[in-house]
Amino acid sequence: MIRLECDYTQGAVPEIIKRLAETNLEMTPGYGEDCYYASAADKIRGEINMPEADVHFLVGGTQTNMLFISSVLRPHQGVMCAHTGHINAHETGAVEATGHKVITIASDDGTINAQQVREILDAHYADASHEHIVQPAMVYISFPTENGTLYSKAQLTELSALCRERDIPLYLDGARLGYGLMSEECDLTICDIAKFCDAFYIGGTKVGALFGEALVITNSKYTKDFRYIEKQKGAMLAKGRLLGLQFDTLFTDSLYYKISSHATSLAMKIRKAFQSKDIELYFDSPTNQQFPCLTDEQMAKLGEEFAYCYWCKSGDKHVVRFCTSWATKEEDVDKLIEAIERL
Repeated sequence: MIRLECDYTQGAVPEIIKRLAETNLEMTPGYGEDCYYASAADKIRGEINMPEADVHFLVGGTQTNMLFISSVLRPHQGVMCAHTGHINAHETGAVEATGHKVITIASDDGTINAQQVREILDAHYADASHEHIVQPAMVYISFPTENGTLYSKAQLTELSALCRERDIPLYLDGARLGYGLMSEECDLTICDIAKFCDAFYIGGTKVGALFGEALVITNSKYTKDFRYIEKQKGAMLAKGRLLGLQFDTLFTDSLYYKISSHATSLAMKIRKAFQSKDIELYFDSPTNQQFPCLTDEQMAKLGEEFAYCYWCKSGDKHVVRFCTSWATKEEDVDKLIEAIERL
């Protein structure tokens, strides 16, 4: 069985495994006070051209989202996001378990825009009883979105400008950041994301690392006492070097971008194969996730050789997801393309 249902079915890039083995018996300080953690943080600061950025390495995406969002919001405040946003749809209410409501915004493709956020803010304060309602006080987006779609530079510019006008933070979930940045349709750089967002994270779990995400806080307003909060919430890894060393490796010789490009290029081959068979794609995704609409028979045939993720129903067809990653083999994608051609 060739598994293409997600982008975290395999371990880590060989370069990380090699460095973990080479440094295994080294003795270093704990809790992120080691040289590898510091080196990785410096490399990321250099990558985004922000020497004062605050960088923290955490284990997983849900943990990162929950930790940062709850550290910023006051008890009466909530966070706005697309109704398909990960914090709303796939994190078992982790943010809401901290006491902060997730305020959803309808979205066809997974993105939200400045006008939608403005309308929510205006409607809230126009309500005479607004003090009885959870206050919208943060915007959460992801890049790419849950649907594999992207924000353009123009969209992110407008969203950022509105958030700064209203003095609320803009936070970006970058679980698949590399796959978005390396899409041929992306007009954003990692420096742009750092510039427009108050905080974002660089995904490692889905992009080459064994585990780990790099939270980058670019607005100093939100950095005070963060390590206290990180420790209190059980997010400060004692063997912090395991996180630091992985990101130090990923950001050496552009490895992060090279492996991300590999995944997106293979996904485009899958996309073209479905299109050549006139099989509709539910989302126009230029990244590593592809969502074909299949009949029962087509699902069964492809399921004989390939594992995919069931997404939703669309009319009389089923939307499924095929997902490439840094580790996807080109020969496996070629086998999938051959199977698609036989449908």
